Amino acid sequence: MNIQTPLPDAAAPASADALPLRILLTGYRSHPHVGGQGVYLRELARALRDLGHQVTVASGPPYPELDAGIALVKLPSLDLFETENAFKAFRPGFLTRWADFCEWASHNTGGFGEPYAFGERLARYLATHHGDFDVIHDNQTLASAFARINRRIPVVATIHHPVAIDRDFALASAEKRVDRWLTRRWYGFTGMQARTAASLSGLLAVSAAARDSHARIYGLDRSRISVAFNGIDHDVFRPDPSTQREAGLIAATASADVPIKGVDVLMEAFCDLAGKRPDLRLELIGRLREGKAKARLDASGLSDRVICRSGVTREEIADLYRRATLVACPARFEGFGFPAAEAMACGAPVVASDGGALPEVVGDAGLVVPAGDSGAFASAMARVLDGPDLARRLGETGTARARQEFDWRRHAEAAVKLYRRALAKC
Repeated sequence: MNIQTPLPDAAAPASADALPLRILLTGYRSHPHVGGQGVYLRELARALRDLGHQVTVASGPPYPELDAGIALVKLPSLDLFETENAFKAFRPGFLTRWADFCEWASHNTGGFGEPYAFGERLARYLATHHGDFDVIHDNQTLASAFARINRRIPVVATIHHPVAIDRDFALASAEKRVDRWLTRRWYGFTGMQARTAASLSGLLAVSAAARDSHARIYGLDRSRISVAFNGIDHDVFRPDPSTQREAGLIAATASADVPIKGVDVLMEAFCDLAGKRPDLRLELIGRLREGKAKARLDASGLSDRVICRSGVTREEIADLYRRATLVACPARFEGFGFPAAEAMACGAPVVASDGGALPEVVGDAGLVVPAGDSGAFASAMARVLDGPDLARRLGETGTARARQEFDWRRHAEAAVKLYRRALAKC
């Protein structure tokens, strides 16, 4: 009888599911501190690298901050938002560079052409580098070029929330016909994103709300969309028993003062409460633009009790969350809601709207009220401000929930499953 001795594990050939992949992560802009795009790419790149994969990031400016061992391919845009006179930025060379011409022309006619132009620049780069990567993972650029790229290299995309929702909230708040026309023009790229999303090899939603809203608004097949919560950096966002919470301090974070973020709801609720509470104050990570929120604050005479800060580090945000009596998350819709998750990780009680994924993120670790209802938001904040036992329970529950649910490694593992599924179909 011929008995074969099995090979030791170290000598056994690796299965296809164990082989490391060469992954290209893409984002049309990836600011390392504002808006979450750069944070997402940095953290996903790190988690994929830690799983043993070779990771490269391709981005337009502003560029992300990446760990050692993760390559960055810079695909410069015209960066017209930082140009004093975008119309005069035209150069004759644009006539031979389609991406540059489209970005310039779109910007100067009221559109937002950066995603489309980034896709064209990426396609040009990949024309000579497509053999360097096994799979591409796009962070909701969803430019037309990705449909073409997907014919040669599998493309998976993360979807946060349909930007068409931002468009609809902006349209609802526009008072003049010209403002509505300009809004439709600006958000014209959403049709491109819907078409591209339907053509890709895989989609990864950061919440069930992100999945369901894309399926409903963009007509995507819900069964084709995987779901995995974002992670958070638990080394930065964590409790600190040595930090004392400051009585009457409300904290909030808004990447932009636009209708979807609900800053106007928060300001209405704060002003209602602050008139009867002389110690109440608000610290907002973000800026107030001319609009409903600022007008309400100016009319209340409470401007000296609201501090707006920008350009802060993650460590400073975490410190604010550890000092605050509560963290307010009033958005009318969130595809995930980093401020809520990060505040919970710091042990802060959270008061949130039921906009989008916020109820999924908060769970039983906060108070959730109807989106857009400033009266309900004020009542919920008052419950936390006046209930130290409730605040302590919510904080403890939030810390435990954040540690259990929001893990970048788990998110990266879900992404890798999509990569391998897409590659298996090639």
